[in-house]
Amino acid sequence: MKIFILKKRKDFIRAAQGVKSVQSSLILQAAPSLSAPKKIVCDDTCYVGYTATKKLGKAHVRNRVKRRLRAAVACVFSSQACEKIDYVLIGRFKTASAPFAKIIEDLQNALNEVKSQLTEKNE
Repeated sequence: MKIFILKKRKDFIRAAQGVKSVQSSLILQAAPSLSAPKKIVCDDTCYVGYTATKKLGKAHVRNRVKRRLRAAVACVFSSQACEKIDYVLIGRFKTASAPFAKIIEDLQNALNEVKSQLTEKNE
């Protein structure tokens, strides 16, 4: 599966209006994708955006949170994410200091919860 980065504010807002899963170390928001790349033919793509607010701390803390979220996505999304879905990962205060295994476990739980909410919404 190909993973692209969300960059436009409107995509972040649309994902916030979709389904949401709150875990101890992260928040995952998801919505069906509207922005499909024109030059890419394959259908197995998803978009991921990362957010770390100033509440978390100074710039080096926010950068660490986003780095850890990107690493967790690289480990988990290729096998468990749904295609044609936009995801937004929001870092929480515990993301910077939690063990990496806990972040991966929370991301897997959040993905499963979001999948079930999306299938319920489509039915």
